[in-house]
Amino acid sequence: MRILITGGAGLVGSHCAEHFAQKGDEVVVLDNLMRSQLFGYDKKSVECNWNYLAKYKNVIRIKGDVRNIEDVERAIKDGVDAVIHTAGQPGVPSSVKMPREDFSINAFGTLNVLECVRQKNKNAVFVYCSTNKVYGENVDKIPLKELEKRYIYEGVSGVSEAMPTDLTGHTPYGVSKLTGDLYVQEYGHIYGMRTGVFRMSCIYGTRQFGFEDQGWVAWFIIATLFNKPITIYGDGKQVRDLLYVTDLANAFDKFIQSNLKGEVMNVGGGEKNTISLLELLDLIEGLTNKRPKVSFSHWRPSDQKVYITDISKVQNKLNWKPTISPLEGIEKLLKWVKDNESYFSG
Repeated sequence: MRILITGGAGLVGSHCAEHFAQKGDEVVVLDNLMRSQLFGYDKKSVECNWNYLAKYKNVIRIKGDVRNIEDVERAIKDGVDAVIHTAGQPGVPSSVKMPREDFSINAFGTLNVLECVRQKNKNAVFVYCSTNKVYGENVDKIPLKELEKRYIYEGVSGVSEAMPTDLTGHTPYGVSKLTGDLYVQEYGHIYGMRTGVFRMSCIYGTRQFGFEDQGWVAWFIIATLFNKPITIYGDGKQVRDLLYVTDLANAFDKFIQSNLKGEVMNVGGGEKNTISLLELLDLIEGLTNKRPKVSFSHWRPSDQKVYITDISKVQNKLNWKPTISPLEGIEKLLKWVKDNESYFSG
C-alpha cells in the first residue's frame, strides 16, 4: 500500500508514518515544518520527528504545504491508496490571534488535499483528523457535578456523534476544523470517495512538543521537569479523556482496511481514560517528586469544562478499543522528554 500522511512530522502524523512503515507500506510524508513558527517557539520541534522518520527506507519525506497544489500533487505523484490528513493549525488561542492563517491551513488546506486526491485517484481512502471542538459550547449543555478535583457528567458517559455542531460558539479553530470535517463528508457524499472523519479528543504520546496553547499533557510534563511556570485557565477541574497516539494510529489502520465509507466517528480514550488538569499535576508529581509553579487565570473562550468521548460507535464499527492507560502513556512521554532534554531546557 502507498499512503500519504500530511502533517507527517507532527505527533499524530509521525506515529502514523511509523505505524505503516513498520508494516512494510510505502509512506509519503508531507510537512512544511512550521509548528515552532506557529507557536513562537525559538527551537526546533517537529524537525526532530522529521529526522526520526529518516531511519525508515520506505518513508519518503517531502517538505511542502497542504495549501500548495504543486506540493500536494508532488506527494501524490502517480497515486496513493490512502491519505491520512493530520496537517493543521492545532492551537485554539492561535486561531483567535490569527483567524486568516487558521482558516487557510485548516479549511482551505483540507479542501486542497481533497481535490488533489479526487483529481488523481478518487478511490483512495481519505482519513480526516477532526476534533471535539466542532461541537463547541454545545458540550457544556450536559449537566455537570463538581467534585474536589474534577467535574463529571451527570446522566451521560460521554459525547456521541449525535451532539449538534451548530448554534453555538466554537472559536475560529473549531469552525475551521468543522469546515474541513464537512468538506470531507461532502466529498464522500457527492464524489463517492471513501472517507472517514475522526473527531478526536486529547491525543498525546512520545515525540509530542507541547506548548501552553496546544498539547497540554506534554506541556505540563515539560514545565514540571524544566521548572517552567504553568498558567491554568479556569479552575483546573476541567476533564478530558486521553488517547495514546499509537492507539489512534491503529484505529486509522482498521478503518483503511475495512469496507466502511462516509463515516463520522468520535475517537478518544473514553470514560475509562479521563483526567483533570489538577489530577495530571498530581500524577506527574508522584512520578517526578516535582511540582511546577501554577497560577490561575480566566476561562478561555469556548473551553469545554468536560469533554469525554462516547467511543461506542468506533468500538463497534472497527472492533477497536484503547489499550494504553493514562498512567502508562504518561510514563512513556515523561521518559521521552527526559531523554530529549536539549529540545526543552533553557
